Amino acid sequence: MKTSKFIAAAALSILAAAGAHAETYEGVHAPVSANSRGEVQAQGVAAARSDNLYGDAASSRVAPALTASADRSAVRSTAVATAHSANQNLKREAFVNSIVPSQFKLDATKQAGL
Repeated sequence: MKTSKFIAAAALSILAAAGAHAETYEGVHAPVSANSRGEVQAQGVAAARSDNLYGDAASSRVAPALTASADRSAVRSTAVATAHSANQNLKREAFVNSIVPSQFKLDATKQAGL
């Protein structure tokens, strides 16, 4: 009994020693930069003086009024026509081999806004 425990412990210690390996420390690598010290300093000054696009105050400004390129009534009529279209909620995945049958397809003149 003691011999089998001793052999098992020896086998586990050999496996643990074989599995453990140390990595070597190569030290700190020298920084590589194509910019000179003056160029980096100038970039830092420019970045410090520019607006912070990711700050909390970036979205606190009043947004400019958006102008639409289409008339309101034209957009509404297109939306209504699309909503009443026969294939408005049509999904290709619902058909065999993902092919839409011809009776569900509309020609280009009937499709509103597409």
